[in-house]
Parts: sequence; C-alpha cells; structure tokens
Amino acid sequence: MAGRGRDAQGMRPQGQRPGGARRKWRVLVVDDSAFFRQSIAEMLNNSGRFEVVGRAADGVDAMAMMRSAMPDLVTLDLEMPRMNGFAFLRWAMSTQPVPVLVFSSHDSHASVFHAMELGAADFMAKPSPRASLEILSLKQELCDKLEQISAVGLKAIAHRSRLLATPVQPGSVQPFGLNGADSSVRLVVIGASTGGPPAVQAILRELPPTFPSPIVIAQHMPPVFTRHFAERLNTQCPLAVCEARDGDTIEPGKILVVPGNFHLTLDGRVPRLHARLLPKQEADRYAPSIDLTMEAAANLLKEGVVGILLTGMGDDGKAGMLAIKARGGHTIAESEETAEIFGMPREAIHAGAVNQVLPLPSIAAALMARTRSSFPS
Repeated sequence: MAGRGRDAQGMRPQGQRPGGARRKWRVLVVDDSAFFRQSIAEMLNNSGRFEVVGRAADGVDAMAMMRSAMPDLVTLDLEMPRMNGFAFLRWAMSTQPVPVLVFSSHDSHASVFHAMELGAADFMAKPSPRASLEILSLKQELCDKLEQISAVGLKAIAHRSRLLATPVQPGSVQPFGLNGADSSVRLVVIGASTGGPPAVQAILRELPPTFPSPIVIAQHMPPVFTRHFAERLNTQCPLAVCEARDGDTIEPGKILVVPGNFHLTLDGRVPRLHARLLPKQEADRYAPSIDLTMEAAANLLKEGVVGILLTGMGDDGKAGMLAIKARGGHTIAESEETAEIFGMPREAIHAGAVNQVLPLPSIAAALMARTRSSFPS
C-alpha cells in the first residue's frame, strides 16, 4: 500500500506537489514517552520542513495511524509496551513500507543493528529525558537525517532484508587454499554511510573463514555504536571482527571497524602493518573518513588494495577510490538497484574512480574472485 508522496513504484517520498512546489514531509512519531513524542513533534513542526501527522505510544497505535495518516516518514522508539519497535518494523516493511528513523536509548544501542536488518533506514541516540538542553540540540541532526532518508530506496531495503534473512548455505562459497596467505591483495577497505550496517554485514557473512586479506571498515557512525557494530558483525560472519585500536596489526583473517570520532591511517611495511588512529578535528565533516583511510592504504600498498564503496549520502570515498584506482588497485561500487542511498557510489562512478559497479549480492563473490586471481599458480 503506497503512502502519500511516493513515486509511481511506491519506492520513496518525493516531497513535491504536482505543480513542482516543495511540500512538507509527513511524519509519524512513535514513542511510549509522552515527553519525547511532544519534544520530537515540536522540533519537526517548527522546522518548516516537516509536518507531524500522528503520535503513537506503541506499535499497535502506530499501525492504525499508518493506515489513516499515510506518513512519508516514521521516527520509532524500539522499547515500547504491547508491540515494540521490532515487531512494528516487520509489519511496516511487509505491508506499508516507509523510511524509518530509529531512536536508540542507552539500553538498546546494541539492538539498533537488528532494527536496521529489519528495514530501518538510520538511527539516532536517544538522550536522557532529563537532558533538556541535549534534546533541543538534536533538532538539526534529526531534521537532517529525516531529509536524508526521505530519498531512501525502499526496494533496496527490502532486498537486503531478504538477503540477510536467507541463511548462508554451507559450501556455497569455495574455501581458499593455504596459498591464500600469499595473495597480493594486502588490504580491503570498505566505506559506507546511511544504510551501511546491513550492507556491510551482507558482504562479510558471505566470506569464508579462510579469506586471506585483512579488511578495514570505515562506516559513518557515532562513538559507542561502532563498538556495538563490530560486536554484532563478529557474531554474524566467520572472520574475527573488532573495533580498531591504535597500534592494531593489519593481518589476514582480521577485520577492523574504525571507531567513531576517529580516522584510521596505516604505518609500517608489509607484512608488518599497523593501524594508527587520529582523533576527529573540529573541521572534519566525517569521522571516520572513508577518503582518509582509502588514500592512506593506496599510498602505502599501491596495487595491493581493493576499495569497496557502499550506500550513503554525500561524496566521502570519491577521492579515496580515485587514489586506489590511480595506484593500480581495484575499486567496486554498489549499484543503484540495491543502494539504500546512491549518493556516495554515484559520486565515485561519475568521477571515473570505479572499476566495477555491482549489486550488493554480487560484491562478496567479486571480492573473492579478485583475491583468488592474485594467488600464485
């Protein structure tokens, strides 16, 4: 059932009236706290960009309001009585899909990635109800995130949700032999932003435990969440995943997630490479920066780098992919058909920085083929 403001295929809201004039996005606010429902509604209604068309205290009320109010966007608390946010997400994505922004309380930080696997487009940390000044400071971030996910591709979300719901078949991927350690692919760098966590997971879960190259993941994400992200990936894929620490070795069978508010660069020489973490500076737009990590890898490892750029808004990763390709490395961008938001891949493709453009389900196989092709005969 298509809601108001979506295109003919029901994929996403467009924010345009028939005559071309911009209209306000219609938002449903779902939270069991009356205080948060009121605070979020006031912020959105006063922004000039959004109109709150319903306020629900739990998933049951939200289901009824979805049918009557026909919102373009939903903000969703995860922990609620009667029907929690996870159950509501399952219902919404199967019957009346819209872009959903999840609010994560301190107790549910680790659960936010499960919500994204179910179809949530993005998330925000929920402040303490007593932190009134902190709540007011959320207005810009809240409005910006809602504006970003208004362009989300709901078909892409549904596709990757189905992908993650399908168990990996034993033996579906041929294991690497012992000579995999001699692969000339010295490092794989994966960059992602909005919609990235389930996309990254979809790739990693397809890799065998003998995958021979180390992997660094630069995912735009706040501090604390990157640790939970690494912990979840560690339970969902056959390789060891952890949040990077300064001085960590870069070695086969190891996946490092760059911590929020830091950048990851490299030092040393093959085979003794180490991660170096640089704190975010005030002028930095993204932390972690995909460009900085990819450029550091390209400068140090030349043709020994594979760069993968996934869903996200903006152009982070474009310069990094250009650097990898210019030094003889290989670059892969997620295609528009599966990217939740095609902004970052599009920028890199238009800049001529991409060797392969592939849908998400094909990226792991392409990565493994690329790594195998570098084995000595």
